[in-house]
Amino acid sequence: MKGQKIHMVGIGGIGMSALAQLYAHEGAIVTGSDRSEQPTTQMLEKKGIPVFIGGHADNVPKDAELLVYSDAVVEGSEGYVERQRAQELGIKEMSYFEALGKVADGKKTIAVAGTNGKTTTTAMLAKILIDAGLDPTIVVGSIVSEWGSNFRAGKSNLFVVEACEYKNHFLKFSPAVLVITNIEFEHTDFFTSLADVEAAFAQARAQAGVVVEQAQYKKESVPELLVPGEFNRDNARAAKAAAKVVAPELADAAIDASLAMFRGTWRRFEYKGQTLGGADLYDDYAHHPTAIHKTITAAREKFPGKQVIVFFHPHLYSRTRDLFDEFAVALATADQAYVLPVFAAREPHDAAVSNVALAGAIQKKGGKAEAVGGLEETTEKIKSF
Repeated sequence: MKGQKIHMVGIGGIGMSALAQLYAHEGAIVTGSDRSEQPTTQMLEKKGIPVFIGGHADNVPKDAELLVYSDAVVEGSEGYVERQRAQELGIKEMSYFEALGKVADGKKTIAVAGTNGKTTTTAMLAKILIDAGLDPTIVVGSIVSEWGSNFRAGKSNLFVVEACEYKNHFLKFSPAVLVITNIEFEHTDFFTSLADVEAAFAQARAQAGVVVEQAQYKKESVPELLVPGEFNRDNARAAKAAAKVVAPELADAAIDASLAMFRGTWRRFEYKGQTLGGADLYDDYAHHPTAIHKTITAAREKFPGKQVIVFFHPHLYSRTRDLFDEFAVALATADQAYVLPVFAAREPHDAAVSNVALAGAIQKKGGKAEAVGGLEETTEKIKSF
């Protein structure tokens, strides 16, 4: 890989930006592009990886040997012109997970998968192994407080990676250890049913050496954590069970000491400060009904007696449509929910799915809800608390 020229389209994505750092660490010459500047692109620039803002054919180096693209770079998207340019130049293309699967070849890979909790579980497991002196390389779907990045270079052959089931991406791995946090119906623009999701996980199990899932990890005891909620205690149990498989010599006390000091990750119940009125403000990536319900429950556990106000930004029309009732039930458990317009991401606009309809459904489930016009209105609402 040393000296190889690699261009990455959608480099600001949380997984892509981690892979870019890994490539650069291994000696590749990396460039990339994304549709907008964001914390991840700023982080890459600081690390010496050039990032072009906006999709343009000229962004692709003529002598690039590989173009890696994110799932968001599809026909009709801004960055697709760069994939077309690569095809004209005869440059090999790989999707993010294809490329990550290649990186995992030859390493002792521990893949963490599941509908909810995989980012935090990956980060917790990574911390345990680092604290134990096992020096793993890490790719995780968030910025981890302990090392300030979504990537960590290690000197051992251990490779800990967050693996997503979307489009069967996790089947690009044949890990020594597969951790499955939980399985629910998700990614409804790809999977047709829970049975379809479960079939994908069955294949993932078949490709793994050892599998760690709820039947094993639920019996683990964990210490008091800095991160709140029963779901985080479950994440810690999964991380502890996986660590004992990877390094059987590790004592429970050492694992617990590591978990007790875990400070969380970016956008996972991340404290952002106080509003002008003195309300505590947290940011969370929860985008599945189960995760939303558990996050609200965790907030009530951490702040007994206080009102829990939620500003929810639905992600994807398909997910919002297919899990509509579940979203309404989950959001009705807040004292007040404000619902932003749906963030389309990789999907075309769908007028049949709206924040107004979801706010109405929350009210019918017994909750208090209001549709808001967008981020500006949201900012003004937050200032009022």
